[in-house]
Order: sequence, then structure tokens, then C-alpha cells
Amino acid sequence: MTVLYRLRIALLYLMLGLTAAVWCITGVVVTPFMSFRNRYLYIAYSWCRCAVWMTRWLVNIQYQVTGWEHVPKQPCVILSNHQSTWETFFLTGSFEPLTQVLKREILAIPFFGWAIWLLKPIAINRSNPKEALKQVAEQGPERLKKGIWILIFPEGTRTPVGQPGKFTRSGASIAAATGLPVLPIAHNAGMFWPKEGWSKRPGTIQVIIGPPMYAEGQEPRAVAELNQRAERWIREHTSQLERQESERRLSL
Repeated sequence: MTVLYRLRIALLYLMLGLTAAVWCITGVVVTPFMSFRNRYLYIAYSWCRCAVWMTRWLVNIQYQVTGWEHVPKQPCVILSNHQSTWETFFLTGSFEPLTQVLKREILAIPFFGWAIWLLKPIAINRSNPKEALKQVAEQGPERLKKGIWILIFPEGTRTPVGQPGKFTRSGASIAAATGLPVLPIAHNAGMFWPKEGWSKRPGTIQVIIGPPMYAEGQEPRAVAELNQRAERWIREHTSQLERQESERRLSL
């Protein structure tokens, strides 16, 4: 990694911090008087698209998406593997309006957390999994009825490339309860924006959007089956993308 590229990485983080501060502070002041959709467009959608653009411009991390034709017209539950910060930017800037399942401690962060609170997140206590699952099951269908996409990272937290985490079934549970599908998404962002550290690697992130998947009923067995089906699809396609990128690098 050259000195110039390291400087570009530092500049990226500086710009992300500065722009986030501006968006959040002004968002807290201005957006409470807006409709929810306009509030989302101002606080999250526009800034996340800006973040993806800065990532492309400053550190040359491009992206390519396959499967846009699979995105349903009606909002549903989005399930994605979680390897980096990049996919949070990308997905938040690709679906609108959208809410996420996140740990409630984030809401206590001055301005940033307050701005996130305005976007109606499903803020859970991760130390109490049973209560968190109940909360998601109650609030998830409510958000969908209001035309809001729900983004869930079933692994709960970012995981290193090649080390997937436990796949929770909260997203499948919401889908089964509402009769709506889950939309599986796989990517290899962690190979360019690693979970740990500040390092980045230029290249093209591959994103695959799969066909919507429906539960065959609402009982626990149907929820488990849908969750396993989505997990299998995401795992297989993520591994395929990681393998292809590794082979490409070896061939250089």
C-alpha cells in the first residue's frame, strides 16, 4: 500500500466524519418537521449515497450489482451478510424508506444517535436475545405496513471474510408473519473494506440480489425453513464471490 493511498484512506475517514456531523446536526434540527420519507431521504439516503461516492472517488472501491430485477415493488425484509461498513452505506442508499435493526446503545450517541432515532429504527437490547426477538416480531410488521423496508444483518455484527456468524431468524419470522418475502443479498465487501483496522483495498465489490423467498406458512417450522433457505443462498453466493476474488488476485 503506497503512502499516497494511505493518505487517501485518511482523507476518506475525515470526509465521512465531517459530512456525517453536518448531516446529523442539521437533520436533528430540520427534519422533525418533515414527513418520514423526506426525513429519511435527507438524513440517511442522501448521506449514504454520498459515502459510497466518496469511497469510489478517494480509495477506488467500485461496485457491481447483479439482480436488481429481483427487487419487489412492495417493501419487504432485506437479509444480507455483514462484513464491513460499506454494505450499510450501500443498502441504506439503495432502498427508501428503510429502517434497520440495531443495538439501542447507538441512539445515545449525541446527534448521530438522535438522527438515527428520527428514522424509526428497531433498537434492541442484544444482551437479552428473547426480548429482542419479541421486539423485532412486534415492530417489524408495523414498519412494513407503513411501506418501510427492513434491513436485517442476521449475523448481528460484522464478521471477517470466510468466518460467517450465527444466522438469526428474526427476519424470516417477520416475513412469515406478514406474508411478505425476504430478499437475500450476498456480497464480498470485506475483501476491500475489512472489518478490522483502517486499511482498504481498491477493486470492485460484487453484490448479488437473489429472488424473493417466501415462507410456506407461519408456524415455527416454516420460519426455520425459510431462514435456512435464505442462509444457504447467502452463504453459497458469498463464498463464490470470495473465491472468485481470491482467484483473480492470485492471477495478477
